Amino acid sequence: MAGEHDAPTAAVVVAPDGVVSGWSEGGRLLLGWTAKDTVGRPVTDLLVDPPPPGFPEGYGAGPDRTECVPLRHRDGSTVGAVVTAHPLLGPDGRELGHVLTMQRWEGRPVIADRAFEQSPFALGVYDPELRFLWINASSGRVIAHSEEQVLGRKYREVLPEFDRTLFPERDDKPYTDALAEVARTGEATRLITVFRPRGSNYANAWATSIWPVRDAGGTVRAIANWGFDMSAEYWARQRLLILNQAGGGIGRTLDVIGTARELATTPVPRFVDLVSVDLFDEVLRGEEPPSVSGFAHGGTIRLSRAAQHSAKDGAEQAPGPTKPVTHLPGSVAARCIATGRSTVELAAEPGEGGEWAFGPGLAADPAHWPPGNPVIDASIAAEGLTGRITVPLRARGALLGVVAFSRLDRPEAFTADDLILAEELAAKAAVAIDNARRYSRERTTALTLQRSLLPQGLPVQEAVEVASRYLPGGTGTEVGGDWFDVIPLSGARVALVVGDVVGHGLHASASMGRLRTAVRTLADVDLPPDELLTHLDDLVLHLASDLQPTGHFQPTGESGATCLYTVYDPVSRRFTLASAGHPLPLVIAPDGTRTPVSVHPGPPLGIGGLPFEATELELPEGSLLALYTDGLMESRERDVDQRTAELQQLLNHSATSLEAQCDTVMDAMLPDHRTDDAALLLVRTRALDPHHVADWDVEPDTAQVPRVRKVAVDQVDAWGLEEAAFVTELVVSELVTNAIRYGEPPIRLRLIRDTSLICEVSDASSTAPHMRRARAFDEGGRGLLLVAQLTQGWGTRHTTDGKTIWCAQALTPPAPQ
Repeated sequence: MAGEHDAPTAAVVVAPDGVVSGWSEGGRLLLGWTAKDTVGRPVTDLLVDPPPPGFPEGYGAGPDRTECVPLRHRDGSTVGAVVTAHPLLGPDGRELGHVLTMQRWEGRPVIADRAFEQSPFALGVYDPELRFLWINASSGRVIAHSEEQVLGRKYREVLPEFDRTLFPERDDKPYTDALAEVARTGEATRLITVFRPRGSNYANAWATSIWPVRDAGGTVRAIANWGFDMSAEYWARQRLLILNQAGGGIGRTLDVIGTARELATTPVPRFVDLVSVDLFDEVLRGEEPPSVSGFAHGGTIRLSRAAQHSAKDGAEQAPGPTKPVTHLPGSVAARCIATGRSTVELAAEPGEGGEWAFGPGLAADPAHWPPGNPVIDASIAAEGLTGRITVPLRARGALLGVVAFSRLDRPEAFTADDLILAEELAAKAAVAIDNARRYSRERTTALTLQRSLLPQGLPVQEAVEVASRYLPGGTGTEVGGDWFDVIPLSGARVALVVGDVVGHGLHASASMGRLRTAVRTLADVDLPPDELLTHLDDLVLHLASDLQPTGHFQPTGESGATCLYTVYDPVSRRFTLASAGHPLPLVIAPDGTRTPVSVHPGPPLGIGGLPFEATELELPEGSLLALYTDGLMESRERDVDQRTAELQQLLNHSATSLEAQCDTVMDAMLPDHRTDDAALLLVRTRALDPHHVADWDVEPDTAQVPRVRKVAVDQVDAWGLEEAAFVTELVVSELVTNAIRYGEPPIRLRLIRDTSLICEVSDASSTAPHMRRARAFDEGGRGLLLVAQLTQGWGTRHTTDGKTIWCAQALTPPAPQ
């Protein structure tokens, strides 16, 4: 007796011409046709599809081969059958026809049916219009429908949620579209699709394969798919991708606010919907954060909202002043700061992950949560949140602030793995914020030192009108060693200096201070520009040797610098300059034309052994000089000549005020994101009135001293400086007498009326006098001491043909009218 699962087998005899000549009872049981209905008709009438080539002769050749063929049932339905053709031979070997055996395709071994039905993979078969033909039990549980409920219905009707993506920001293809594309193209595909099973609080990721099912003729008759839940692997990879993005996206700039904004934007929207970052004000200022022990006993905590980003409005907090935020005692943020531990808040108890959500389901298991988490707090729903993770920002033992990761409308509850991800993000950001804080502190220190070493106010002198600007590099770059100076010299002259120390940071600022002090000291000696740079070069070489590593100290940075030293004489209108690797000044005549400077810049300071060249120009009164550092001229788009032309055009077409011209140049020439310091010194030359200068040749005879005293006093009286006549008479007498006695002719006396009254005596001797104190019975030695006591200052400067002794008297400013 046949079992309940036995399937009927049809035996059909087919003549050589393809006409049915015999029909078994199994054929009626299988297809519903009787012998009367089939005998005498072509066997191909039983086929649903056109017959394969050679059917039935070549069909299923060999008794061990079978083919699956759709057959036509009497009631119009289709029956899948396994067909085997057996040739009938006569005694002479002549073919008498075929016997076809047909068995229902579903009549395969019962264990195979059960294997597909009980497969943990979700399996389904659909017709080309995506109507359900069959699903296994696993697929039914995933889509929450039984096979009877879905057979014959279209996929889109049963599962409309698969017509859209769960996470549009991932650019996922809707699963229904993938099925339709396989039906249209006939090409198999594999993909990972993310969806939320019905009744689950978690989104699941499925690895799926979709392929066409073809008949023997190659026509696509159905679409099949299988799916495997790989949520654990998928979400682990997504977390790694977010951490990878954080590694390259957080800490790109050494700016505290910028780093906080990077932390706020990185996890949105792939992880959470809203991130807020609150920092202590000390951290924002680059100072040391408050002690952790200060929060151990609770209390109100005041922070500043450094950054906030939300996926809801697609915008982040605009850069600007930070907003104060107060966390009251007992609040989650206050507890996190006091304890140093993170807190997870959920608006409701998380649901089960579901049979197919074993990835998030395991992570949501209470055994995976650290003690005290999660906290179920329905009040956060009033803020529009479904969950929030609050993490303290700690780096190198310092507490910097707190960050909150929030989910708004998505139903996915946070898992223990999400807490780990949030803490990893916070840890990376905290180190970057602390680096930015430390850099900000060092940069502020270096900038303060730099500004304190630059001139706080330019000295009063009549030779030139000056204006200056110094701007450090933009945020994210260290302070450099650019400097400038204006130094009054004897004879109403003035020295104009710009320089640039190699390197950045505190070392560069300190080196700049050393060099500026050295230049001022050498300028007091009144050395010519080329000689001054030679001495300065020696100094830089000595500084470099001091920086060599020893057993106890390591070098603090690079050495070397560039410097441009110039001297302008308003009496002769002579402009003398020498350069040690520094850009030459831009000289613009009063008519706007550029005056060429032919000197060749020497090597930078610190090279040693190479000479410096000086050149001299005669400038018309009102000439404009621009002395600058290379930070003003650097550009990736234009070369130095183009930038110099731009600078000249700006100076020719801007306001006449030097201060206004400085602002115009700095605004136009410097990019928004500059990487180097820039210093600018604008100078407009003046010429001393010829009537304010008087000079006389002096015969080398002491008998001429009374005459020289008289002409000097007469000139002072003519200038209306009668109050200076007495001191002038004494000074002239002493200096001229010394020149006659100890110097060499020719001897010359010159008086200059400037902001002070200057007396100069020149001779051809290079021997400089020395002031000394006379003893009680000495006959002489009091002359220079007397000069020093009666005048504002005195000194010696050497020239190519001798020396000049000078002294200056302070003049009483005229009384206001």
